Amino acid sequence: MTKESSYTAKLPGPDGLYDYSPEEDAIWGELYRRQMKILADTACQEYLDGVKLLGLQPEKVPQLLDVNRRLNETTGFGVEGVPALIPPSRFYELLSQGKFPLATFLRRREHIDYIEEPDLFHEVFGHCPLLTNQSYANFVRHFGETAMRLGKGYSWHLFRIFWFTVEFGLINTPQGRRCFGAGIVSSPSEAKAATEGTACEFRPFDLLSVLRTPYRIDILQPIYYVIDSFADLEAIVDQDIGGMILKAKTLGDFAPAFEAKAS
Repeated sequence: MTKESSYTAKLPGPDGLYDYSPEEDAIWGELYRRQMKILADTACQEYLDGVKLLGLQPEKVPQLLDVNRRLNETTGFGVEGVPALIPPSRFYELLSQGKFPLATFLRRREHIDYIEEPDLFHEVFGHCPLLTNQSYANFVRHFGETAMRLGKGYSWHLFRIFWFTVEFGLINTPQGRRCFGAGIVSSPSEAKAATEGTACEFRPFDLLSVLRTPYRIDILQPIYYVIDSFADLEAIVDQDIGGMILKAKTLGDFAPAFEAKAS
């Protein structure tokens, strides 16, 4: 978290459990019910299956120990609670170890519709269900391994892959285009924008194009990239990503599809 954050990360007790209040349980439940209603016809089936496999329910904030155990049982992945926003190097290191770093605080009611920093709802409800899919989990782990291997000079462009897949990815299905990125499934406004498609552009996923596409974190996304399968997603990291990043740097970024953020 930034220094300006008004949130404090929760720490587990001696038993590894986090203490969430009745109000936090209520906020989790409200968010859960609202998003599941939206996602019934907009999220991919692999995501919806993952919600069931994790045993997520609206009554109580889930415990990281339970999420970790269920992920281990399905794909061998896991999660690790982190006390604050962590450096990219630590983030990539955890992914390479098959652990997804999770914020442990939950947004307050005044931020129930939008919070810029990732909270537990975004992390668990947004990211964890698809980690029950083996191809997706393999991609996330290999992405972390690639980031560790390439190093800091490639980090900025490399995270664009993560942004347009893990955070804001869409997938073609027999039922039509469906969402899977955590930033979409955990946000009512983003889910509506990404599925209605009236103020955004959908592009077939192309690695070089993704590496040349700038983004902003504090707006509804104007551009989404769409994959055809999670097997295709897994295969992305088999490409010469380092070479592609160097090529993207040579060609330069596409013109932003958004206005610059006011300073």
